Amino acid sequence: MATRSPTRRRAPTRKAAAESRSSAPRRRSGRAERAVPLPLVAANDAGTAPAAPRKARKSTARRATGRTAAGKRVRYAVVGLGHIAQIAILPAFAQAEQNSTLAALVSDDPEKLRKLSRRYGVRRVCSYDDADELFESGDIDAVYITLPNAIHREYTERAARAGLHVLCEKPMAVTSEDCQRMIEVTRENGVRLMIAYRLHFERGNLEAAEMAHSGTLGVLRFFTSNFSMQVAPENFRSSRKLGGGPLYDIGIYCINAARAAFAAEPTEVFATAVTRRDQRFREIPETVAVVMKFPQERIASFTCSFGSADRSSYEIVGTKGSITLDPAFEYAQGVEYTLRLGRRQREKRYEKSDQFAPELLYFSDCILRNCEPEPSGEEGIADIRVIEALNRSIETGKWVSPELPQRRRRPTLRQEIRRPGIQPPPLVGGVHSATM
Repeated sequence: MATRSPTRRRAPTRKAAAESRSSAPRRRSGRAERAVPLPLVAANDAGTAPAAPRKARKSTARRATGRTAAGKRVRYAVVGLGHIAQIAILPAFAQAEQNSTLAALVSDDPEKLRKLSRRYGVRRVCSYDDADELFESGDIDAVYITLPNAIHREYTERAARAGLHVLCEKPMAVTSEDCQRMIEVTRENGVRLMIAYRLHFERGNLEAAEMAHSGTLGVLRFFTSNFSMQVAPENFRSSRKLGGGPLYDIGIYCINAARAAFAAEPTEVFATAVTRRDQRFREIPETVAVVMKFPQERIASFTCSFGSADRSSYEIVGTKGSITLDPAFEYAQGVEYTLRLGRRQREKRYEKSDQFAPELLYFSDCILRNCEPEPSGEEGIADIRVIEALNRSIETGKWVSPELPQRRRRPTLRQEIRRPGIQPPPLVGGVHSATM
C-alpha cells in the first residue's frame, strides 16, 4: 500500500459484477517442477515450510500449521463481501467442506454481516477496524482477501503477522514492491501465500496449455486474445487509487494465459492506450492494446477494454494447428475450445463449474500438508512486473523489458480440480452489476 489514508473506499469487483455502493476497509498503518491437486501435492513438494526467523515462527507458524493439522479443516475468514465474494466465494465453501470451512466474515456493511452470517451459519463477524482482533483470536486459520487491489498488501501483512495463511485475489497487488513485501512477510511468519488464479484448476485452459507444450500444435508461433466489457460508472475498476484499470482487472488474464501457453516469460513488451471522453475513464484508460515478445521468436498480443462489448477469448497458433478458447476466462459460464489441425477440426465444451471451490480445496490441502502452493506469490508478482512494464511503455511509447526470471512451476492437467456449477445466490447490500 502506498498510503494509509483513513478515507472510506468502494468495495471490490470482478468480471461479471461489482460492489460499487459498499465501503472498502479503511487503511491502517501498521523445487517442485509443477503443482498438483490434492491429494497428490505432497508427492511433488519438499513438504517443509519456508524459512522464518525463530522468534516469528514461534509466535505465528505454530498457530498456523499445528492448529490446522490437528483439526483437518482450515477455518477461513472472507475479508470483503463484494460481488465476487457473495456470488462465488461464499457458496464455494459448501463444495470444499472436505478440508475447508467458512468461519468468519469481515465487512463494514452491517446488513451484509447480518444477512450473510445467517445464510451461511457464520457466528464470527467483524468490521475492518476490528479485523486484527479477529486475526489474533485463534478462531480462524486463514483469510481469503477479496478487497480492492491497492489494499491487498495491507491485509496480507496483518493476517500473516497474526499467523494466518493468505489466499489473495488477483491481481496480487498494484506494484511489484507491494508483491515482494507480501511474499517476504508470509515467509518471515512461516505461513502460506496463494494467489487466486482460478483458471489454473480449470480443465479447458489446462488442456489448451497442455496441447501447446506437447507439440500437438507444432512449433508455437503466436498467441492472441481479447477480453472486454462495459464497466459501470463509479465502479472500483475505474479508480486509479484503488488499483483499477483494464490491465490490472482483465488484461492480467491475457498475460497469464500467454505465459502459460509459452511456458516462458516475455522479454520485451509494448503497449498503447486509447480513451474516449467518458466519465468512467477520467483516471484510467478505456482500452489497452499490447504486444509481447517471448523467447524463440514467439509473439503474444491482446486487447483489453472497459468500454466494449463482452468478449473473452484467446488463440494459440503453431506450425501444425491452433486452439481457440471462446469463452476462455469466464466463471459464470462454461469454457469452450476449437482445435484445428490441418483440415481436421474438433470442438469441445465444458459445462459451467465452480471455479472457486477448487482453489479452497487445493490451498487447504497445501496448508494441512505444509506444502508450497502454486500459483504462489512468485506467480502473482510476475504478472504485476509485466503490467508495470506495459504501463511504462504506454508512458514512453517505447518497448520495455520486464526482466523476469524464468519460472520452473507452471499449471498442468494434474492440477485440475472440478466441482459442479452452482446457482448464484441473491445479493445482499449495495451490490449491482459492473456492466452497463
